[in-house]
Amino acid sequence: MSRLGASSSALDFLGGAPLSRALTLVILGTGFAAEAIRAMIGLPGYTAMILGLVALAGLSLATRARVIDWNGVLPISILVFVAWAALSVFWSTLPFVSLVRVGYLVALAFLGVYIAITRDTIQIVRSVGDVMRILLGVSIGLEILSGVLIDTPIAFLGIEGNLAALGPIQGVFGSRNLLGFMSLIALITFLVEWRTRSVRRGTAVGSLVLGALCLLLTGSPTSLVAAAVVAVATAALYGIRRAAPSARRSIQFSLLGGVALVAVLAFAMRGRILAFLDARAEFEVRLDLWRLMFQYQRTDQGLLGWGWVGPWPRNAPYYWIGLAADRQHGSGLSAWMDVLYQLGVVGLCIFVAMVGLAFVRAWLLASERRSEVYVWPALVLVAIVLTSFAESFALTDGGWMLLIVCAVKAARDMSWRDALSRKPAPAGPSLPRLR
Repeated sequence: MSRLGASSSALDFLGGAPLSRALTLVILGTGFAAEAIRAMIGLPGYTAMILGLVALAGLSLATRARVIDWNGVLPISILVFVAWAALSVFWSTLPFVSLVRVGYLVALAFLGVYIAITRDTIQIVRSVGDVMRILLGVSIGLEILSGVLIDTPIAFLGIEGNLAALGPIQGVFGSRNLLGFMSLIALITFLVEWRTRSVRRGTAVGSLVLGALCLLLTGSPTSLVAAAVVAVATAALYGIRRAAPSARRSIQFSLLGGVALVAVLAFAMRGRILAFLDARAEFEVRLDLWRLMFQYQRTDQGLLGWGWVGPWPRNAPYYWIGLAADRQHGSGLSAWMDVLYQLGVVGLCIFVAMVGLAFVRAWLLASERRSEVYVWPALVLVAIVLTSFAESFALTDGGWMLLIVCAVKAARDMSWRDALSRKPAPAGPSLPRLR
């Protein structure tokens, strides 16, 4: 009897909400602070953490299987993209590296799916907010220690100690661009927390100030441009949500036309924009890298790519590109270019479809649903899409996990498979709708 009681208690614990919340916090913290964790305990320690989280998440899902709605859990586009990355192992020039990196891609995707199907959107927002407050607070604290108190870089964390000169700062994320991206995600999260009254007003205001301070001190042109576009998207969503339902479709098409026009003008005036942002040097580095990637993309590799490896290893052909560029890069400095190089034209088409479907679903949900919490996935995807033009954060660690969470959440709330599986209502007299 005691054994049965112990087993029942263990099952209750594994399937309980407290463990799910704690796991969500640890998963998000591990994904967002991956660079700092690897710097402190090494890759083997970080790998052990990921495997442990996958095991715990699997046990939690197994004990909650009966209460989870499994219909349309995972968008087909995600399955196809991950499957294509896995197939690339067979033609990869680095098959063992590809196999390991595909396993990491699948593990993070599984953790993202776990968060998306076990937590409500508002619970995810609260968890992301709690994790971001800690990581940004620690980042500012370490920057003060390094740049003001001891005036010495913290090399193993990538902190250069530039706070006294007002940046650029890196925090626990290893680079100013990644800190800028995470600060932008944090600002979106803190804003939704404030609007949904999920936290106290003082906490919300303090969090917004912290996020804005970190974003500005990074001095990252990529993040600043993305923040400006996210601000415009936020204003556009606010206007659409306040418009009459009958007028929303025309507003959406007008907005789409306006976005296309602005994109054309921005491309035509890119020189002036880069000069204004003092980002010409960064853009030229990326442009030179992309040109080299095209040069090393053999004709027979264009369709299938070199094989999935995620972050660039120090092997050919990635090492060759570094030698030609006189600088070893850790990625293609663009998620779209990285996917094209590693998975070919086929992989890029799948990736564009996956991100595009997730964004359209999330945007329509944010436009139509009454609760403001639906704004969070849409704005996070705006930030991911924009940042992906200049960084590859969406393909690894916390960026990939966030993409999976948003895509799964959007698909579960607007799934064509769910609509097809519903049985039509029996014919009969119509009943008045309750309001």
